[in-house]
Amino acid sequence: MKRILPIIVLVLVALSGFVAKESLRTVPNESFTAGELLKYKVHYGPITAAEAVIDIAPGLHRINDRPTYKATVYGKTTSSFDLFIRIRDTWQSYIDTAAILPHRSFRNIEEGSYRKRETVDFNHFTNTAQVEMKKKNKDKKQSTHKIPAGAQDIVSGFYYLRTLDYDRFKPGDKFTIKGFFDEEAFDMVVTYQGRETVNTKAGSFRAIKLVPRMPKNKLFKGEDAITVYLSDDRNKVPVLISADMFVGAVKVDLYEHKNLKHKPALVAQK
Repeated sequence: MKRILPIIVLVLVALSGFVAKESLRTVPNESFTAGELLKYKVHYGPITAAEAVIDIAPGLHRINDRPTYKATVYGKTTSSFDLFIRIRDTWQSYIDTAAILPHRSFRNIEEGSYRKRETVDFNHFTNTAQVEMKKKNKDKKQSTHKIPAGAQDIVSGFYYLRTLDYDRFKPGDKFTIKGFFDEEAFDMVVTYQGRETVNTKAGSFRAIKLVPRMPKNKLFKGEDAITVYLSDDRNKVPVLISADMFVGAVKVDLYEHKNLKHKPALVAQK
């Protein structure tokens, strides 16, 4: 018996460590599901400069032996705006259905003559990310990076925003989302600024107003240059995004949606 007890203890410790390692958080999600489709117009001042489509594939995918949503963002400039700069971008994220964390992300960037392809594999048990990158006329590069616990990519971060309970916030309250993008970890501080009604091509929505703090860069004017509006209903769909850029104002406007999890709560027109 004296020999057996230490062996039992060792087995239990090993098993408990295995369970802890294999477990991920669970984030309640009543806002989106597979098959959702969102379409946007991108306005540069009075000009419709581009279109964007955000969809979740109808079926689930399995990455790292976990069920995931395959969320894809497609963006392209209009034929008239192609004369200034032709953009054909695809961003993709495989998002854990329970943890709302990315397991793999993909970017294919075509902007003018610039080309970039990138795949990031996230390991949320070791808090590391494997990056494979290929730029035009350059060799493929691979690298490994430490990431913070609960790190989001850009696409999964927007879906995570849709899971939060904004009734617990007061205007001016801030919260932080941990992220990893362009081979760097970052903290995205978001300010909740209350509710207001916004008009979109898809109708008028009572909306949740969020302002993410932007780091210094050459695109946006100041830290509070971007405002994101989520529908103030159970879907929490991004219905409008406005951005103050050094080259002018940009507005991303929802004009069509399909397969929402809940019926959208539109504001009746007077």
